[in-house]
Amino acid sequence: MQQLSVNLIIPIPEDSVIISRVEWDRLKENELSGVYWTMALLEQRTGKKRQWLQEHILYQPKFKKTLSKFVYYPTSKGDKWSFNAKEMASFLDRHFTEIYNGAIKK
Repeated sequence: MQQLSVNLIIPIPEDSVIISRVEWDRLKENELSGVYWTMALLEQRTGKKRQWLQEHILYQPKFKKTLSKFVYYPTSKGDKWSFNAKEMASFLDRHFTEIYNGAIKK
């Protein structure tokens, strides 16, 4: 087998860095750590309106016990929803099929 060795200089823009795949994966995994979503941000992330989210996810008995660990449910008028972004994103990913299949059957 033949080999060719080449020394190349590849310029890297000042606003860029090279990192390992492991570091990139770690950064992506921690992207949502310590971040909390409002209802408006959850709507934006899912592409669904508040009423749909409440009906198909937030007030579903089969999900509510789990969600109550990382979702703040408003208790009075004027109170705001709050979602632990990392946990909520993970929940939505894990239950995607169940949520959307349930929505289609209704």
